[in-house]
Amino acid sequence: MLRFVIDEDMPRSTAAVLKTRNYNVLDIRDYGLRGKSDEEIFKFAQQEKAVILTGDLGFGNLLKFPVGSHLGIVIAHFPNEISTSELNNQIIKAFDDLTEMDFKGNLIIIEPGKLRIRRK
Repeated sequence: MLRFVIDEDMPRSTAAVLKTRNYNVLDIRDYGLRGKSDEEIFKFAQQEKAVILTGDLGFGNLLKFPVGSHLGIVIAHFPNEISTSELNNQIIKAFDDLTEMDFKGNLIIIEPGKLRIRRK
């Protein structure tokens, strides 16, 4: 069962939507991590054995967060104008096409109508 840590730049509803799809989800806002550094969020996700789901492009820095050094990072890179429901729909649609092995240790970037995976 995949487990996700939802970063604070994602809508609260994203966690709820993922839970309806039987994903185990932790929202950093529920763990006193609001405003913490990327490194602290990364460390929390590793402790929880979880994939990070964020809109923060900083997590795409392969020098700071090399592929293979984590359980997976998913960056949802969408324009600010996109509605929350459309954002959640795009994430679910992308996740439906991925296996657990696609997440493990890899960097996944989801953009409107596009999915890229940097594999370890």
